[in-house]
Order: sequence, then C-alpha cells, then structure tokens
Amino acid sequence: MAKALNKLTDTAIKAATYEKTGRRVKLADGAGLYLDVQPAGRYWRMKYRIDKKEKLLSLGVYPEVTLKQARAGRDEARALLAEGIDPVAHKRNQTAQRIEANANTFQAVALEWFTEVHQKTVGPTTAPKNRRRLELYAFPKLGRRPIAEITPPEVLEVLREIERKGYIDNAHRLKTLISQIFRYGVGTGRVQRDVTGDLRGILPPVQSNHYPALVTPETAAPLLRAIDDYRGTPTVCAALKLAPMLFLRPGSLRQMRWEEIDWQREEWLTETTKNGEPLLVPLAEQAVAILRELESLNGRGEWVFPSLHGKGRPMSENAITAALNRMGFKGEMTGHGFRAMAKTILTERLGFRTEIIEMQMAHRVRDVHGRAYNRTTWLPERRAMMQQWADYLDSLRSGENVVAGNFGRVTA
Repeated sequence: MAKALNKLTDTAIKAATYEKTGRRVKLADGAGLYLDVQPAGRYWRMKYRIDKKEKLLSLGVYPEVTLKQARAGRDEARALLAEGIDPVAHKRNQTAQRIEANANTFQAVALEWFTEVHQKTVGPTTAPKNRRRLELYAFPKLGRRPIAEITPPEVLEVLREIERKGYIDNAHRLKTLISQIFRYGVGTGRVQRDVTGDLRGILPPVQSNHYPALVTPETAAPLLRAIDDYRGTPTVCAALKLAPMLFLRPGSLRQMRWEEIDWQREEWLTETTKNGEPLLVPLAEQAVAILRELESLNGRGEWVFPSLHGKGRPMSENAITAALNRMGFKGEMTGHGFRAMAKTILTERLGFRTEIIEMQMAHRVRDVHGRAYNRTTWLPERRAMMQQWADYLDSLRSGENVVAGNFGRVTA
C-alpha cells in the first residue's frame, strides 16, 4: 500500500470555516481523504473506488474527529480495500452488530421481559419490588453483558454478594427472576439455555419463617373481642374487623377501592392479588355493614382505607399488624395471620372443601388439566361460605359454643 500524502495542517483546518470562505470548499489531505466545509459544519470524507465504482465514506465531523483520527480512519479503510472489503459495507455491518449486541444485553432482555411478561402476570406491588431487585443487584454486574455470553459463575457471584449480606431469601428470589429472564431469552432466540439450572442446590436453603397466627377457635375468640374494643382511627378499626372476615393478603385489603364494590350484588372485585389475577370476593352481611359505615367517612375518596399521612395513597402495609402489636398480640398475630386462621378453622372445624377456601384466598387453583380456574368458579359455594364464616366469627366473639360442621350457632 502506497504511503498517503498528507497535505492538511491543523492551522489550515481551523481557519477553513464557511463564514471565512463564503462558499463550500473541499480541502484534500491525500489518498482520498478531504475535509468538506459546509454551512452546517466541517465533515471528513474519503473518496475511493471498488468494483469500478466510486464511493464515499464518512469519517466524522471536525473538531469532534481530529485530523489525526481522520487519517487513522482513512488508513483503516485503505487496509480493508487492500483485502477487497468495501469500507462502507464494513461500517454498516459493524453498526448493525453493535445495535444487535445492545438489544441483546441482559438488561435489555430483562426490561423487555418485565414489560411484556412479568408486570402483566404479578400484582402491582410485586412487580416494582422485583424490578428494584434487578436494578440493585443484577444490572450493575450483568446488565451490559450480552445475555448469550453470561456464564453460571457470573450469576453465582451476583447471588453470593446478596448471600454474604445474610439475605438468603432475597438471593433465591433474584435467582428465580434471572432464570425467568433467561427462559424468555431462550424463547425469543437471544440465548441457547437458562444457565441458572447449573446453580441448582448451590445456595443454602431458605429457613421458613411462618407468619404468627392464632388458628384455633379458643385463641381466635379473645382476639376478635380485642378488635371490637380497639380504639384506633375509624379506618384502621374497620380494616381490623374486615381482615379476619375476608382473609385476603393485607396488600389486597388495604388497596380496596370504592369503585370496585358492587353494592347491589354485595361483591368486591379486586385486581390487586399477588399472582396478578383478579378475584371476586362475596361480601357477607356483616362486611357490607362495616363498609357502609366507613363510606360515610371515606366514600368521597378513591381508597376505602386511605392513608392518614398523604393524599392519594392507601394506608400502609403495616397498619393492621401495628394495631395488633398495640393490642398486645405482638409475636402471636399479624395481618397475614388471618389467612392461616381462616384456612385452618374453615377446614378443620367447619369442613369446607380445600379448593373453595384456596380460591377465596386468591391462590391459583387448577383443574385436572393444569388450567387455572377463573375468578367466578364455585361462586355460590364461596358466597355461602363467606356468610357462614362471618356468622361463625360473630359466635366466637360473643362467646357462644360453635359446633363443628354445622356452620351455625348453638348456644349452651
């Protein structure tokens, strides 16, 4: 390859502006490289021939691209030409590869999965938490890496960092999220396999910590009476009374909206369950009475249980548990514990079918073919169960003897 004849100098280039020349000029440097001085700016160009055709290669804009850098770009292009490679086509291919690589990074695939899949299948409180996990732990180390190049040890190091801080449960949750992202990548053709499968059994197991709960009629009765005697705000008192009656997750209960209540049908349709599926909740007479009383106080707002510390928000996640703690049940009962209470007593004392209880608890219940039942399945049975359960709680609260399996009240 012949040595390029360099003609331009930095001084000449700085002096060559459209304002000074008053016209468009091309300043040649040699071997096809020249500076194109235009009203809009000064552009580096390289003229060359390949396959008997004259073509033009853009090498950047001065002064962002210096004279030295422009000459280096020209020399690289001439080297490609010596090998029979078209510099413009080569540049186009590199750009396409870079765009493809950026689209297939772990973070790009993860955000696509989050938008297209995850936030549509989990509850509105779960999705932001999981995105935050990815942003805190996964993206800093894996985010810019092409997902197809990530190895099991790289993922393990991310998980180990969380484990070393003592957050074993969080490490397992993040591993599940990463696995789902890889499986989405497999399905969309960005990666061959889910590398988290190679990490099975490496993390220490999670120690199960069950929510404290009072699950017998003998222990539930004094709790119900204490709730009746509690002197908190009307909003929290109403939530406390509905919590054992509806036995939903505290997050679903606190996000109840007035517009979701069908007063005529005595139903509440909640769209905020943990698994992202809507649930129809039949309301017993007692539940309707509590809500009607609360409506006179909070009925003009969006939330049935609004926060006292800020407009436009529901009450906090810990409001019910904090009230239980103040009542003297710390370590014995939480807002989540009402679910265990209802499931245990409805099954063991009242004899209701497990699938009806599970459906009412917003758990996914599947048929023999593995398909999830919809929100209206067993609605008549669930409606009867919810009324009988409310009656049973009234009996416990008043100190009456309740005969198992009768679903009613029998006084001594």
